[in-house]
Amino acid sequence: MLDADARDRYLRHILLKEVGAQGQQKLLAARLLVVGAGGLGSPVIQYLAAAGVGVLGIVDDDRVALSNLQRQTIYRDEDVGASKVERAAAFVRALNPQVRTVAHGEKLNADNAGDIVAAYDLVIEGVDSFEARYAINAACIARQKPLISAAIGRFEGQLALFKPSAGAALPCYRCLVPEAPPRDAEINCAEEGVLGPLAGVIGSAAALEAIKEILGLGESLAGRLFIFDGLSMSARTVRLPRDPDCPDCGRIVRQTGRSGGEILSP
Repeated sequence: MLDADARDRYLRHILLKEVGAQGQQKLLAARLLVVGAGGLGSPVIQYLAAAGVGVLGIVDDDRVALSNLQRQTIYRDEDVGASKVERAAAFVRALNPQVRTVAHGEKLNADNAGDIVAAYDLVIEGVDSFEARYAINAACIARQKPLISAAIGRFEGQLALFKPSAGAALPCYRCLVPEAPPRDAEINCAEEGVLGPLAGVIGSAAALEAIKEILGLGESLAGRLFIFDGLSMSARTVRLPRDPDCPDCGRIVRQTGRSGGEILSP
């Protein structure tokens, strides 16, 4: 049962008939992993902590830089030079002491992704490395964990939810991006710039989709890509096809002729 403090803190959630006390208890029992405590990770961490997610894991091996403060809003001037995961965990504790944080102060890669991902119910990534994205994607597929992927550049952002184990038609991240683009074709915030509030828009949308997934609310973004244009203030979603020859997810779901799929060993 929720105690008096929890009922007061999460009252606006509890008042929603689609959430209620039972939904809030689901959030309090959830274990979510945020990979990347930067511009996208900041609003994700902030809103998931405020929502009362029980355990919030944070992965980042970077330190706070002065140039981060324009969009990474969980940090302050006095945090410059400090470990991002340590300062992010301190931010969460100050905002909501009921949330337990697990700080993973390391770079996520193919060697450690599986062990880290295994401890969580859902993963949200907002990293700027395709190598890391592919490692996260493969780990989530192997352990049948939903993956929310967010990206921003200049004035545009995109968001998707990947859970290929939930249906034979649902793609994974590599179905969307089969190969990393050439280095000179990448949009990198450090080189191209990004408008600060865009990180808040897409990061907040990622936190919303994570809460929807935990609670089973609304229409899932799985199988669709959300695209936002900040200059025109317009948004659209497009369907994402599954690649039957995908090297990541193509091996673990066999088409059965039905709407679902049969899970196979990788």
